Amino acid sequence: MKHFILFSLFLFSVARCSNELVFEEQSFQRKTTLPCKENCPQITVKIPVAKEVPVVADSINKKVFSVLKEIIYFGEKPYISTNYNGLLTSFIDSYEKLQKEFPKDTFGWEGKIEGSVKYQSDSILNIEIKHYTFTGGAHGYEGLRSLIFNPETGKYIPNNQLFKSKNALMAFAEKKFRAKYKIPENKSINATGLLFEDEKFHLPQNIFYTDKGLLLYYNTYEAASYADGPKELLLSYKEVNDYLTIK
Repeated sequence: MKHFILFSLFLFSVARCSNELVFEEQSFQRKTTLPCKENCPQITVKIPVAKEVPVVADSINKKVFSVLKEIIYFGEKPYISTNYNGLLTSFIDSYEKLQKEFPKDTFGWEGKIEGSVKYQSDSILNIEIKHYTFTGGAHGYEGLRSLIFNPETGKYIPNNQLFKSKNALMAFAEKKFRAKYKIPENKSINATGLLFEDEKFHLPQNIFYTDKGLLLYYNTYEAASYADGPKELLLSYKEVNDYLTIK
């Protein structure tokens, strides 16, 4: 009887674990095969891949991959690749095609993308993607992307579903933002040199759940120039809980 109970507990433990979403970091890399002396074009990707709960994991992984397709491309349209190896190969192929067309020019292409699970709870799964790509010009394209999911279903949650009232949170956040960056209340939000569109405060495209609170993260050019860099505002959960539909 004792052995039967132990065996039953073991089976229960295995079944429980099999229904728990887990992540495995996977790495991908591609480098040009064309001759080069230094700064040889290459691209690397490290990304958390969801496993163990097929339908949920598949939904999360597809969304993450679709976002990387928006980041890693050259030309007018994203690549048609269906996996990471193909995506990176397409990026390097674009470089090599350009190099063959203009053999006397130097193109120091580079790509580096790192993803991580930023925050995870019973109701929220937040994946951060830190990215940098350079395909010529004065400087590269870099920033952070926030992907928020329902960990039970794997469904992506857009920002407009996070708040009971977007306008109410925005009004509160603007007061905090002005205080942090010393922008007078009776002046334009761009009075100190910021670049908010139409000179109106708005929430950023990327919002992160963190252990310390809700992070509003403005990538470069979203609210300020390249020289001024990204802007951010951390709001404690105590301050914003009443505005959130998902906690």
